[in-house]
Amino acid sequence: MQRKAYVPGLAALLVALLAGCTADSGTEGSDIDSKAGKSTSSVAQPGKYRTLREPCGSVPGSTLKDLLPGAAELPEEQRQKIFRGTSAVTYDTDRRVGCSWKADSPDASHHLSVDFERVVSYDGAVSDDDRAQEVFATKQDAANLPIPANSAAADADGKQGQVSPPPTPSTSKPATGTTPSGTPSGTPSGTSTSTADGLQPRVLDDLGDAAFLDDVLTGAGAGSTAQRRTVSVVFRTSNVIVTIVYGEQAARTTEIPDSKELQDKARSLARKLAEEFSG
Repeated sequence: MQRKAYVPGLAALLVALLAGCTADSGTEGSDIDSKAGKSTSSVAQPGKYRTLREPCGSVPGSTLKDLLPGAAELPEEQRQKIFRGTSAVTYDTDRRVGCSWKADSPDASHHLSVDFERVVSYDGAVSDDDRAQEVFATKQDAANLPIPANSAAADADGKQGQVSPPPTPSTSKPATGTTPSGTPSGTPSGTSTSTADGLQPRVLDDLGDAAFLDDVLTGAGAGSTAQRRTVSVVFRTSNVIVTIVYGEQAARTTEIPDSKELQDKARSLARKLAEEFSG
């Protein structure tokens, strides 16, 4: 009779213990799920691009013929060699690639280069796109673009009649003299820039997520008066930054390469490349 009275009590104790374990297990699981949810929501989004395009094949042959007119007069074998381009030396083709071309003619020599950089953020709270925008902004600041006249006027109005101080060398590129150091990779420091209306170095609002154009006129070298004009177009699309550098050096010292022609061709190529990345 004592055995029968003891067994029900033991069973009740086991039931109570099992119920307690089940309740504790549920509470711990809820804590883990909650923490995991918070961790997942705090991770920034990766960029759109995980790889880069092959740079030497990114410029169509018809475009190269237009940008490198000197190649048209060469024999087929030499012309094809020029159009194949020369790949830039990089150590991680998933992060940065580039290609360059050059052709000479009796009237002038032309050079072209393209550079693709894929930006990756290693900060879990900063997206690849945001990090790419930071890198792009650094390149734009280094170009020292002149402040647009309308921006200066708007700033003056905002100060309610106060006279704004003249722009410092760090924020305005001079029309003559030495260009400040820190120009983007592939863009040479210059002795003068284009000052014609609509052709000055400037921000572009119709290309990628952000873009700017630089235009630099330099001497060909010591003891020479020949002039070389170099136009650079830099734009960002998501987490990729594209840099195009297109230049011309006239054969005769009395000629200066045309700014509008070089800018139009460089911007046309930039639009083609932007379409290829977005396609």
